[in-house]
Amino acid sequence: MPSIRPAAVAGMFYPGTPALLGAAVRAYLAEARSPAQPDARVPKALIVPHAGYVYSAAIAAAAYRRIAAGRETIRRVLLLGPVHRVPVRGLALPAAHAFATPLGAVCVDAQAVARALEMPHVAVHEAAHALEHSLEVQLPFLQTMLDEFSVVPFAVGDASAAEVAAVIEGLWGGPETLIVVSSDLSHYHTYAAARQIDRGTASTILALDPTLDHDQACGATPINGLALCARRRRLEVELIDLRNSGDTAGDKSRVVGYAAFAFTERGRPTTQDAAAAMLTEAPDAG
Repeated sequence: MPSIRPAAVAGMFYPGTPALLGAAVRAYLAEARSPAQPDARVPKALIVPHAGYVYSAAIAAAAYRRIAAGRETIRRVLLLGPVHRVPVRGLALPAAHAFATPLGAVCVDAQAVARALEMPHVAVHEAAHALEHSLEVQLPFLQTMLDEFSVVPFAVGDASAAEVAAVIEGLWGGPETLIVVSSDLSHYHTYAAARQIDRGTASTILALDPTLDHDQACGATPINGLALCARRRRLEVELIDLRNSGDTAGDKSRVVGYAAFAFTERGRPTTQDAAAAMLTEAPDAG
């Protein structure tokens, strides 16, 4: 019988009722720094953070606004995030046929799962998904920004960048497929130290350099895999927002870094100058 992976962090990482969650997500999107740009090219991929919404949702929302023009086009989302609770080798898929949030259930793309399972470094590992928040917290934003869509959720463990890239390439698809990599940046440094570290990490991502380590980003492995694909396919990458928990809702003595990036097909004006300015003028908390 079809099975549904229940929401594991509703009421903790984000509001636990449909009304409160829907209102919160809409507010984050409305207040996001990034313009929606409905006439712009829809990104092929995003990198977004995955902390509790009070800390990181404003940064994630800035990236999700960029897919507004893909509401009726995007029908499948490859969702890749690091494991936090259960170590796994390779990339883990769920046994469940759908993921639930207070906003409803999102189906898992069975055909894409079957194709991914043909790769030796991909396996079903239900325990890896049971309590994992890095994927779950992205779903309410996707449910708000898109019409009907399915997900291919990968909990990424001990894998190489090349193995992740192979999975992404194998499921690349066309404009109907969006790739979302879930990752926070540095963890538990002082505010000033985190700003310096995270600027360096952002520069590495903007250079499509697949050499991040897990001190720079908890999702370094899927980010590096995406970087390899982006290089091969000549995507442009844009830094949309770069802040930390000291800027949003946290203590400045011990912060976690967050960033939002969009990857698009070449053809629109470069955003490298704007990204460089953001790196040098990241906001001070007031």
